[in-house]
Amino acid sequence: MENDYSPEQKERIVNLLLGYITDHKKKRIEEVLGQRTRKVTLVLEDIFKPHNASAVIRTAECMGIQDIHIVQNTNPYTVNPYVLRGALKWLTVHNYGDGEGMYTPECFKNLRDNGYKILATSVSEDAKPIDQIKLSEKSAIVFGTEHSGISDYVKEEADELITIPMVGFTDSFNISVSAGIILNQLLLKLKESHLDWGLSAVEKGDLRFDWYRSIPPHAEEIIKDFLKKENTP
Repeated sequence: MENDYSPEQKERIVNLLLGYITDHKKKRIEEVLGQRTRKVTLVLEDIFKPHNASAVIRTAECMGIQDIHIVQNTNPYTVNPYVLRGALKWLTVHNYGDGEGMYTPECFKNLRDNGYKILATSVSEDAKPIDQIKLSEKSAIVFGTEHSGISDYVKEEADELITIPMVGFTDSFNISVSAGIILNQLLLKLKESHLDWGLSAVEKGDLRFDWYRSIPPHAEEIIKDFLKKENTP
């Protein structure tokens, strides 16, 4: 959510909204914040089936991922709300492009500027099995389009190609299944690593503010009225 509030205003707004949120929900928010991470993030490059994109996003949210990067080179991004089950409102989504250009480089630059190593999923023979990956730094996992996989740009520019070993006749998993398997393995490695995988106090505060605003009906009107009264002499 966008906001242009000062830290002091945000704190007062959170205290205001506490009165509109059940104790159970407050407790759950703190539990979720304690398990959230930004050390692993997902990139969806040109996913064009709404149920697939939605299933991946829902899986990521359930597993504690906070950031999702959506690249729209040729396929506009849409979701299936029935599959998504409200997961999107708890996530930070970074969008690149409008379906009419090449926006993966912009995404990669943003990730690298923020210290991410880029791991791209692939079924190629030179891809490294996921169980052999050592997680020693922030990592972004790239998933490509359903039919052809990652783009040539990703193949060339990713720091490493990764794959899930398969022993059946078929040569690929559904993308949401792949995301679940890879995230499960990487998050286990992350929590066993030296990395401080959790959110900072500031990050938790910002998300708490956004999440509280998303819960009460008419929250924005409540906040507007509160700030108006606060500024009335």
